[in-house]
Amino acid sequence: MRRRPGQTAAPVSAEPRARAAPHGAGDDAAARFEALAARVRADIAAYRSVPSLARAAGSDRDALTALFLAHAHVTPSAWLKRERALAARTILLEHGASAAAAADAVGFASEAAFRRAFMQAARMTPEAYRGLRGGSSFELRLPARYRSADVLAYHGRDPESPSERVDGSRLMKAVTTADGTAVLEIDVAPGRAAVRLHGPRRASRRALFEAHETALRLLGLTFDVPGFEAFALRDPVLGPLVAKRRGLHLPLTANTFDALCWAILGQQINLAFALGLRRDVLELAGERIGGLIAHPTPERLAALDPATLTRRRFSRAKAEYLIDTAAAVAAGDLDPEALGRGSAVSAEAALTRLRGIGTWTARYVLMRGVGFVDAAPVGDVALAAALQHVTGANRRPTGDEVEALMRRFSPYRSLATFHLWASLKDREKGR
Repeated sequence: MRRRPGQTAAPVSAEPRARAAPHGAGDDAAARFEALAARVRADIAAYRSVPSLARAAGSDRDALTALFLAHAHVTPSAWLKRERALAARTILLEHGASAAAAADAVGFASEAAFRRAFMQAARMTPEAYRGLRGGSSFELRLPARYRSADVLAYHGRDPESPSERVDGSRLMKAVTTADGTAVLEIDVAPGRAAVRLHGPRRASRRALFEAHETALRLLGLTFDVPGFEAFALRDPVLGPLVAKRRGLHLPLTANTFDALCWAILGQQINLAFALGLRRDVLELAGERIGGLIAHPTPERLAALDPATLTRRRFSRAKAEYLIDTAAAVAAGDLDPEALGRGSAVSAEAALTRLRGIGTWTARYVLMRGVGFVDAAPVGDVALAAALQHVTGANRRPTGDEVEALMRRFSPYRSLATFHLWASLKDREKGR
């Protein structure tokens, strides 16, 4: 899909097929990472440090770091902090534990260290998170230099969308929760975002857990932007781009299945056409609530007849790819929402096994749906154009050349891609 700069949708893709061992790691390494991750999650308090992870993996620190960067796209230390904070959310919400008790249960050496890690991951204090047990609204603390206008512009890129509406600083988004269809309202102000879940009944704890996670995703608060900026500002190519947009966050879709469907819809067509197809899908199979329509569930989308879509300007192939993918998810052959719990290498391989999904679609989903931080969507025309411009090349790089050029930005290729896309806006304005 050809993307206008500033409208960060899926650009045109030639859809190269996945190469063996994407990102330079094989199946055995992916299996080792996933086995280690499962072992740690089963007894999170037993793993209080990177050395404890290294002992469990039977490897030295350097090998462990390479394993985690290839498969989790973060360092072992960052991964362990994130997993502890996630485990603490369940303890706080389900059991109403104190911050001190939660810190001890997930293996933090001190309550102060736990509070710092929890705030970074959840954007609220442990006490505020525990308070979700008694209400349907909460507040997230936004980072310094947070560029809310960019995030809201992404969500409002289709003024005719029946799924989300942006009115000034407010985003209204129809979502599917454990309680059914609801509307997530996010009102963004300097330093904070007020979030409220509007549903037909009092929200359950599971629905509030999901609403919090969805709000983090929609606001782009799942990435380590300060770490990326410290890395990028030292790079002579990426540094000038990032300096212009300090505080730029990469918003995700409400869930991974949404991103997967959007990427299929966007293959090899322009943005306006893809948005129109998305509206058709929402109208045909989405759940209505309060004047909005939530994205279809896999089951509702899989129940559509391809002929119904082809009458709505879909190509036969695109209709079949979309419905077949939804059917695979509905049947349990693929769980998009679980991809982030495992290896990025395994996730890419699982996606590209589906009919009609190549490297570009898979990497776009890893970046925009799963939230992996080091995914470069090779095959993306806008990314190739941006790289041609910043490198001063006399022609657009090929897919293999894009892959090679983006390696210098590892382990932050997702955020680097977002800044490279944004740089095209400067060219339009003649900067």
